[in-house]
Amino acid sequence: MTSTVPNAVQHTDAAAPPITMFGPDFPYAYDDFLAHPAGLGQIPATEHGQEVAVIGGGLSGIIAAYELMKMGLKPVVYEADRIGGRLRTVGFDGCDPSLTAEMGAMRFPPSSTALQHYIDLVGLETRPFPNPLSPATPSTVVDLKGESHYAETIDDLPQVYRDVAEAWSACLEEGADFSDMNRALRERDVPRIREIWSQLVERLDNQTFYGFLCDSDAFTSFRHREIFGQVGFGTGGWDTDFPNSILEILRVVYTEADDHHRGIVGGSQQLPLRLWDREPRKIVHWPLGTSLSSLHGGEPRGAVTRLTRTAGNRITVTDATGDIRTFRAAVFTGQSWLLLSKIDCDDALFPIDHWTAMERTHYMESSKLFVPVDRPFWLDKDATTGRDTMSMTLTDRMTRGTYLLDDGPDRPAVICLSYTWCDDSLKWLPLSSKERMEVMLKSLGEIYPNVDVRSHIIGNPVTVSWENEPWFMGAFKANLPGHYRYQRRLFTHFMQDRLPEDKRGLFLAGDDISWTAGWAEGAVQTALNAVWGVMHQFGGATDATNPGPGDVFDEIAPVELPED
Repeated sequence: MTSTVPNAVQHTDAAAPPITMFGPDFPYAYDDFLAHPAGLGQIPATEHGQEVAVIGGGLSGIIAAYELMKMGLKPVVYEADRIGGRLRTVGFDGCDPSLTAEMGAMRFPPSSTALQHYIDLVGLETRPFPNPLSPATPSTVVDLKGESHYAETIDDLPQVYRDVAEAWSACLEEGADFSDMNRALRERDVPRIREIWSQLVERLDNQTFYGFLCDSDAFTSFRHREIFGQVGFGTGGWDTDFPNSILEILRVVYTEADDHHRGIVGGSQQLPLRLWDREPRKIVHWPLGTSLSSLHGGEPRGAVTRLTRTAGNRITVTDATGDIRTFRAAVFTGQSWLLLSKIDCDDALFPIDHWTAMERTHYMESSKLFVPVDRPFWLDKDATTGRDTMSMTLTDRMTRGTYLLDDGPDRPAVICLSYTWCDDSLKWLPLSSKERMEVMLKSLGEIYPNVDVRSHIIGNPVTVSWENEPWFMGAFKANLPGHYRYQRRLFTHFMQDRLPEDKRGLFLAGDDISWTAGWAEGAVQTALNAVWGVMHQFGGATDATNPGPGDVFDEIAPVELPED
């Protein structure tokens, strides 16, 4: 594993099978489902050409629409902003078009195996992402309380950082059966996964991340907890997650979601855009050469302004142009808060318990700012120290995390001057992009007093605060203690035979419905759940040799905690 003080738990068996983000709540092998030659299922020929609304053109919506189209249905995609959602890649005005910034998702773990299926399908390439102390990162500087440490490996950091890494390893082992769960996930040992996880859910649903650390004998030292919060594991500091449920963090570490990250060459938004234009080789009902784009005349429909239930248990959709269409089935992939605010919704759309779960959803804020520079000057060696001029930087200053992104020594490059979450993100909210940049350059100037970053900047900064984006209102879901039951309601919503008849037909998907919010893999998995649900609603079925997530639901259903 990569380590900053990252996850210090090491695998002892180098030949162990690779892990996948398919559990532990719902250990279904989505990657096997996608790879099977029988496909995802089929619907009766009498239903071919039936329209299905897909609300939201992010990754989850585009994948759902793409797979429903392949089955012979006609997805009608609604998108308020742009195709891609939080896979948003932007350029810099007046700069080389090859210079891009990832405003949302920018790094993806190999354990995102269902996501990788689609990356491979559309022919995208990936490369290692320069996280703290990863092999792709020439050097890292950890700057805390005004004291900086330069490191190329964790062994270059002071002993206290290794002590913190060991404390995190011990904490996971003693409090969460890490090695046992990791082994079970690798071997896809569903009974063992469920046995371990059911006990942890019952014991830890009410516990915060910080409380979990405090309860560990390994983290009795406040100094160690403070350092761990600032430096964290994998991608850096995790103290902004301290108030969140420890179950959220365990899902990340068990499935190695924060390890060995790779970026998509040319930008992550290419994935949904290429799927939008892709003409599947295997498709039912539609002629070869059909794509989502061709079914829509090149552009999705606009924003949805109203959702209601109408006669015959149909879903009626009104868009921003005033156009009204009625569907037998619809998939909603936007962030669930939109159903409470931006979209006028009929209470009859969902059972009251599901509305409650959406209202209780807790979203994390997140901000980034990027600048284009003339070249990767940080690779220049300091004549006095022999060190890199500048490094990937973790700090307790305003910038928190600074990432250096290059495409070769003689090409223009990009710096992510700051990537922050929660309260740290809110500190930037009132500031313009240029005001943000000035504060960030000042902070970095205190860490690197002899480096003139400004002299290398060749264009205006680009920035995002996801909490201020009107069609998002936050970056991603993160459950608070006690939220497990709410998440279970949302994730299992695709199993609609269990719902009253007048509450069926509208399926929830998207990463905030998943157990692994904040990761594109969760968007993919919930899209596939919704595809199964729509197929089932239209009287379709999977091949007996390739059961879908709904077919095996009773065997692997998430733990159900008592309500009383």
